[in-house]
Formats: sequence, C-alpha cells, structure tokens
Amino acid sequence: MSSLLTASTEAEFFDTLSKVGRELGFEYCAYGMRMPLPLSNPKLYMLNNYSQEWQQRYAKENYLTVDPTVAHGMKSVMPLVWSEPVFQSSRGLWEDARSHGLNVGWAQSSYDAKGVGGLLTLARSNENLGAAELRKNAAAMSSLVQFAHEGMSRLIAAKRAPEPPILLTAREIEVLRWTADGKTSSEVGQIMNISERTVNFHVNNSLEKLGAVNKTACVVKAAMLRLL
Repeated sequence: MSSLLTASTEAEFFDTLSKVGRELGFEYCAYGMRMPLPLSNPKLYMLNNYSQEWQQRYAKENYLTVDPTVAHGMKSVMPLVWSEPVFQSSRGLWEDARSHGLNVGWAQSSYDAKGVGGLLTLARSNENLGAAELRKNAAAMSSLVQFAHEGMSRLIAAKRAPEPPILLTAREIEVLRWTADGKTSSEVGQIMNISERTVNFHVNNSLEKLGAVNKTACVVKAAMLRLL
C-alpha cells in the first residue's frame, strides 16, 4: 500500500494498483479521478488496464454519462457490486461490457477535503463475487480505495501548476453560508447583527479570493472546494 503513496509516475502507481487488484482476485483495475471545478467541464484523469477494444467502445458510446457505477460513486462512498439490477437502466452498457469479458465487478468512491473525487473499479471475467469473498477482502479493498486516492492526488498535484491556498476569514465563511441558504445581504446583516454594507464588503473579499464573477458563482465554488 505504501508504494501507492511513493510512486513517482502514473505508470508506477498503476502498476502497483493493478498488482494489488490481481492479488485480490481481479484481472482488471480502473481508477478515475474527478476535479470539483469547473462545474461545466470538470477535469478527469483515468487509468485502467481494460482491453483497447473496450476502452475505445466505452469512449465512442460515451458510456461515462450513463454508467450507473459512476453515478453511484458521485452520491455515495459505499461499495457497489455489479449486478443485473444495478445496470437495469443501462442495459446496452451492461451487455456490451459482458461481451468484452467484464462480467463481475466492484466499485467504491472516495472524496477528500478539497472535493476531489476518485472511483476505484475492480473487475474480472468470471467467478461471481460472493458474500464470503466480500467479507474476507472488504477491509483490504476499502483501504485500497483510500490509498489509491491519496497516491493519485499526489501525482496530479505534482503535474498541475501550484495554486495558492484560498483562506477565507470566519466572517466571510459565515456570510457565504447564509448566502448559500438564500438569504439576501440585508437579511444576512440582520442575522449577523452587522450592516448590509459590511456584508457586501465580506462578499466582495470572497469574490476576489475565489476568482468568482458573481455572488452565486462564489458560493458554488466555495461549497465545491469544501470551504464552507
């Protein structure tokens, strides 16, 4: 596990990740990471050892937008075992995946304090994933999710241009929280027992720090970055 945290390249990282996956009984391994911003087109990083044919098919059919395991991972960090009911709304994807030898799978997501999300998927062509195997390997599989997230985050952070930390004051955070709840500047001022002008002063400071063009964008960005 520690090798995931010290890998110097994505290739080295994924070699370790897929090796652990094989030790857990899975032929295939995939790890995807999603940045929280921008909301309209978040940056995605994906590593996997699926066949080239399946990778091309998945991309061509834009299966990412209908993949129920991805949808589950965006709203829950509980593990998910592939099954007929899981893929009921995406029969085409399910049948296509099985035709490419992906019959059994397990996925679990994780999120860090900055709102960065990751999804680990382990899959194989046969041998159902039963309750006994899940009980035996549940702790190791869930730990792998966390180590993978930390290791991948470190590699991505090293590639991206360093960003200065965004430090909001306690007052700025409180103002943005009330704003996120739909309160006007006047109402926030009454709640916090400060003037509307002071409320707007804190909002403007937050706009500048977050590089947002308006109050709505400022609140959304602060929330996505887990600053509130």
